Amino acid sequence: MKNIKRSIITKSVNDYKINRKIRTSYIPKAGDVAIFEILEIGKHKAVQGINGNNNYIFPGDKILAVFGTRYATAQFEGYVPKKHHSKYQILGQGGVIGVLESMHAKFEDIGATQVKLIGYAVNEEGNVINSIYNGVESKPFKANKKRNYKIYLSLGASMDSGKTTTAAFLSRGFRGQKKKVGFIKLTGTVYAKDCSFVRDCGADTAIDFSYCGYPSTFLNTTKEILTILETLLDRVERIDPDVVVIEIADGLLQKETKALINHKPFMNLVDKVLLSCADSLSVANGISILSKLNHTPMVLSGMFTASPLMIKEVKENTKIPVLTLDDFMEPTTFNRIFK
Repeated sequence: MKNIKRSIITKSVNDYKINRKIRTSYIPKAGDVAIFEILEIGKHKAVQGINGNNNYIFPGDKILAVFGTRYATAQFEGYVPKKHHSKYQILGQGGVIGVLESMHAKFEDIGATQVKLIGYAVNEEGNVINSIYNGVESKPFKANKKRNYKIYLSLGASMDSGKTTTAAFLSRGFRGQKKKVGFIKLTGTVYAKDCSFVRDCGADTAIDFSYCGYPSTFLNTTKEILTILETLLDRVERIDPDVVVIEIADGLLQKETKALINHKPFMNLVDKVLLSCADSLSVANGISILSKLNHTPMVLSGMFTASPLMIKEVKENTKIPVLTLDDFMEPTTFNRIFK
């Protein structure tokens, strides 16, 4: 089949055959690779290609993508199907396909992009190809391993609170200190935009869970996510970093995020926590949640810092430093806090 547009999550898949016979009988798993035909354009008008560029899609186009889940409070909730469906939905632009469960009200008029399954991508033995750890060796989590770098954890009170931007400008600040910086996006749904942004802001290397072939980390166990972490740290350590910035997607109450911040061996790796929030009330609640776990943030930032009034509200109620994006780039301010 010619002119198949490959999504970025299938970058490790080179040689395959198409098995159409099993498309109604085989029950897919997260990461299973398949060929889909675009039926109707909705929210997603493109898929991110293996080179990171957007490939625009139209009805009748064929794409190589994978089955997966998604949890995004401002976007879609979706799951790997438990049976064959006549239609599936694009859950994420990185090439995640599944069954849509719910979506934010802002997408109700346009809906999700609809696709149908053409067939599964199989190897020479006839087995369905799975993207997870396809060509990448997994590394078991080493809680007691000595790390010769500091780890800063960028958390958000909710989705779209500004945690990626905080991580990016933190990386830029450290770059200004002549530090070698690695960035890891540990959880979320595959999409290379965040890593590209942090890299452009100054990180020497930026990598996420999709390096391990995961289309999403939603519904993964803490053990699985910690294996991803160790695998990514092993990759980042090749540059001998001075600092590693780790971002966890979504908010503090999201299932996987909540499990991680309550996991002592994971949090023991972290030197300092930065909290991004959309408003002053989420700042108060976020501080409360993290302080009860003995991980009071060292810095507050995020969307609320675009509002001088909200900055004033926050400063009147906490002594934790508040940093705007300009503050991260101001050497005197940055060096005073991140000595």
